[in-house]
Amino acid sequence: MLDSSKAQYPPLQLIQTWVWMMIESNNPELQDKGRDNLISAFGSLAKANEYLFEYAKK
Repeated sequence: MLDSSKAQYPPLQLIQTWVWMMIESNNPELQDKGRDNLISAFGSLAKANEYLFEYAKK
């Protein structure tokens, strides 16, 4: 489980934009940029997904 009190993550709106870029954009460059931004912020897509899952439970 991620401890958001120890790590500083980007604002939720920015994370949602990156997810949109990666999943819903039809532009391969935007898809790559969204994925790269998420990995850069969280270390992996799995950790980004875990963060969003934990956030949704609140």
